[in-house]
Amino acid sequence: MSRLIPEQTQFADILYEKRDWVARITLNRPQAYNAYTAQTLLELATAFRQAAFDDEVAVIVYTGAGERAFCTGGDVKEYESTYTRSPHDYWKYMGLFTAYIESILNCGKPVIARINGMAVGGGNESHLACDLSVMAEHAYAGQVGTGVGSVAAGGATQWLPIFVGDRRARWMLMLNRKIPPYQALEWGLVNQVVPSVTRHGSFIEKAGPEEISLAQKRQDGYALDLARLDAAVEALAQELIDKFPECTRYTKQQTNFWKDLAWHQTAGHARDWLSVHFASREPLEGMGAFVDKRPPAYRKLREQTAAGQAPEFLWGPYVRACANCGARQLPQAFAYCGQCGAALNGSSGQ
Repeated sequence: MSRLIPEQTQFADILYEKRDWVARITLNRPQAYNAYTAQTLLELATAFRQAAFDDEVAVIVYTGAGERAFCTGGDVKEYESTYTRSPHDYWKYMGLFTAYIESILNCGKPVIARINGMAVGGGNESHLACDLSVMAEHAYAGQVGTGVGSVAAGGATQWLPIFVGDRRARWMLMLNRKIPPYQALEWGLVNQVVPSVTRHGSFIEKAGPEEISLAQKRQDGYALDLARLDAAVEALAQELIDKFPECTRYTKQQTNFWKDLAWHQTAGHARDWLSVHFASREPLEGMGAFVDKRPPAYRKLREQTAAGQAPEFLWGPYVRACANCGARQLPQAFAYCGQCGAALNGSSGQ
C-alpha cells in the first residue's frame, strides 16, 4: 500500500505540488506575510503527513509564497481577536501547532527550508524544524516573543541553544534582533546563502541593506530574483534523492535526538503555561499594540509593578465588592459596579 491517506492538492492556505520525487509545500498567505492561522496549521500537518506516506516523494521543500516572507509565525491578529478573549482555546491551538512541528520532525524524509524572505517568530522555529535551510540574501531570521507578550517555546527556546549556542540563543530570544543572512550562516542557523538582489538584471553579491530596500521597492533598477535560490534548493534536492531512502530516514531520526529530547521535555509544559498566560496583561498589551500599530507600553507595566500594583490584571485584582447588589470579585480600579452601576464603597468615581 503506497498511500494510507487520500492525496490532496487543493488547500485554502497552502499549495501542494509533487514532481520528480520532490513535494513542494508552500505557505500561501502573502497578504499576511505567510503567517499561519489554526486552519493553516491543520493544512500543513496534513500536507507533511501526505508527503511522508507517499512513496513517490523523496524530498520535501518547504517555503512561502512571494518574496517578502518565508513565514512570520502565528497570525497575531488571530491571537488578539481570539485567544486573548478565550485563553483556554489557545491550548487547543497549541495542540495544532505541535502536531504541525512534529509532522516536519517525524515525516521520515529530508525537508529543505527555502527561505525566500523573513523567517520570524514561528517562521524561524519552522525552518529550525527542517533538516536543511537555504536563505536568500534579502531575507533574515529572528524571534519576537518577548516583544509581543509571548514566549518562543515552539522550538526556539528548545533548539536555538543547539543550533547557535547559549549566548547567541539568548541574544535572539531576549533582544528580538534581526539576524541577517550571512550572520545566520556564520552562526549555523542556515546551510547556505544565495544572492537574490539584482540591478539591471545582474545579481549583486552580498547586497547591503540599502540595496535590499531598493530591490524590495523595485526602484533605481533594483529587483528581487529568486532564481539562484531555486537552483540551490534544487541542487540539494537532487543530491538527497540519490541517497538510500531507509538510511536517510534513520539518519534523520538519529540526528533528531537532541531536538526531540529538548522538544518533548518542554513542549507540553509550554502549551499549558502559554494558555494560562494568554489571560494576563502582557499578551493583551503586546498583541493589541501590534494590531493597533503602536509601541507597547513595556515600562508602564514595570512602573505599575514597582508601585505595588498588579499589572497582570487589566483593571487590577478582583478584590472589590458592591454593597448595593452584593456583586463580588470586581476589579480594584472600578469606581462603579459592573452589574448594577452603583458607586463602589461610597466612591463617587471622581
